[in-house]
Amino acid sequence: MQTPTLKYLKLLSEKYPSIQAASTAIINFTAQLQLPKGTEHFLSDIHGEYEAFQHVLRNGAGSICRKIDEMFGNTMSKSERRNMATLIYYPELKTPLMLQSVPDKEEWSRLTLVRLVKFSRRLSAKYRRETVRNLLPKHVAETIEELLYDQEGVEHKAAYYQSQIDTIVSTGSTQAFITSLAELIQRLAVERLHVIGDIYDRGPGAHLILDTLMDHHQVDIQWGNHDILWMGAAAGSEACIANVIRICLRYGNMESLENGYGISLLPLASFALETYKNDPCDRFIPKVSSDSSFSSQEIRLMAQMQKAMAVMQFKLESHVIKRRAQYQMQDRLLLEKIDYQRGVITLNGIEYPLLDSFFPTIDEKNPDVLTPEEQIVIEKLRLSFINSNKLQQHVRFLFSTGSLYLIHDGNLLYHGCIAMNDDGEFKAFNVDGKSFSGKKFLDRVDRLARQGYFDTDNLEQKQYGMDAMWFLWCASQSPLFGKEKMATLERYFIADKVTHVEKRNAYYTLRDTEESARKILKEFGLNPNSGHIINGHVPVKVAKGERPIKANGRLIVIDGGFSKAYQRETGIAGYTLISNSRGLLLAAHQPFESTEKAVSEELDIDTETEIIHGHPDRMRVRDTDRGREIQEQIDELQALLHAYREGLIKEHSLL
Repeated sequence: MQTPTLKYLKLLSEKYPSIQAASTAIINFTAQLQLPKGTEHFLSDIHGEYEAFQHVLRNGAGSICRKIDEMFGNTMSKSERRNMATLIYYPELKTPLMLQSVPDKEEWSRLTLVRLVKFSRRLSAKYRRETVRNLLPKHVAETIEELLYDQEGVEHKAAYYQSQIDTIVSTGSTQAFITSLAELIQRLAVERLHVIGDIYDRGPGAHLILDTLMDHHQVDIQWGNHDILWMGAAAGSEACIANVIRICLRYGNMESLENGYGISLLPLASFALETYKNDPCDRFIPKVSSDSSFSSQEIRLMAQMQKAMAVMQFKLESHVIKRRAQYQMQDRLLLEKIDYQRGVITLNGIEYPLLDSFFPTIDEKNPDVLTPEEQIVIEKLRLSFINSNKLQQHVRFLFSTGSLYLIHDGNLLYHGCIAMNDDGEFKAFNVDGKSFSGKKFLDRVDRLARQGYFDTDNLEQKQYGMDAMWFLWCASQSPLFGKEKMATLERYFIADKVTHVEKRNAYYTLRDTEESARKILKEFGLNPNSGHIINGHVPVKVAKGERPIKANGRLIVIDGGFSKAYQRETGIAGYTLISNSRGLLLAAHQPFESTEKAVSEELDIDTETEIIHGHPDRMRVRDTDRGREIQEQIDELQALLHAYREGLIKEHSLL
């Protein structure tokens, strides 16, 4: 660390205006370094599954239940422990049910409060009092803090402690205190949450997940390709908007779009009804379950809207490809490869018949030109996206807490891939005579994505950045996508499934080798002997014997099928990686049924935990990135203390 300048120390003295203030801060910071490292959870590919996400968050990926068993295994029955766990997960729903069912409400309330206080006290042992205080609601903070740190075992304190419990019950405050203690336990169980991408699409609750994340005490996000797509749409990228709407229509998932963000699809519906009124749109029937609440008329309308949006998407994507020759995606100008008279498309010299050849809005000579009516629809949709306050709030949060990758405590977190060639070298992206690969390429496109959203002064630069977000969604060199093509048109219009194949980047084969994992860690300036890569994006097919731990333990894939759409393929319902003071644990979760059953039947998610790395010595705050930051603060305060005592800086008036 560089020696702080006198100018900087004078600024620091405004916060620590005396020798005593600086000394006290040094004492507190130094002690903090000796605390055990907090527990951190890593989740990936949530895909809108709000209820399952919320439950994993509330139960600490199974850790709360395990700690209850450890602490109360000899004093409470299995049924009582399960009841206590459910109460902690859903205090606002479970407490009223319990108060209705127990014979002695006051006795149950007192006993439950005592148990929750004891449990909270155990979890809070690795935190400073100030940290715990900040996690409590202000209206109960003082009382709960007294309960947590009272020594009720001491004779003269026992009556004081019991009086507090009795008064909480007699004043009718049981619900408020149980809820506050349960939420405190949830927060103490997980100090920091890492989301390794793909919050959006598939499930109906992406907007609710983001509301929850915004309220979380400490979270970071590594963007996934589905996230960047919505971010691009919020920025105003028409190509991204078209993709977002088409995907929502394809899966009958309109909840986030319409009810979460208030995006009006009326202009699209009116256009589709008129343009495709006599078209069965069989290739565009949404993928919804047989027991869905959609009527046959609604399904037909969604199919018409989806086809209208898909055609506009292909046109808009052609515009981006032609604007950005450096993307090297000219082979994806598929509208130009169609013979509209004969109803065939030619790919790689092979002719394929189209399954649907009704294109009323396509000019054969200029297939990617939007009709005036399509232009109106796109503009109205664009305005709806950029004027959605809730969407803009969520996307700004994604930018402020997120990035393409994160280096944290010697580990590397990213959603997709680090693009590689078959020979194991990093794949280069060339633009304006410059070559970018590995870390430099991710840094470049991360900056461009921010430019596309935040630059309002230079429209050309903003467009460049918005196009970069679309590139990150679907280009072969995108670190978020990692496949040679996104075969959307082929899947809609061509029967031959050979054309549907989306070949993965060589990374997905090479990441199994320790050599490649070590190469990536070195590229990002990390120690390959101790660092780990934490990766998502491609579901681990546990049902087929695939393992999430790769490269001799250097790389861990935590996409295990959070999304219900993938669970048949993966055989489980997601992974959570847990990092605590003793090592790394991988939790494999079974499917979650519902919040209703979790509360009424006390059904928890079955979780199997595997230790994948143990620390030789218990890891403390001093061993973490946060610890190194604290040590820098201590060094700066030591310099300030020296300046005070040497007479270089005067103490501020204490009056």
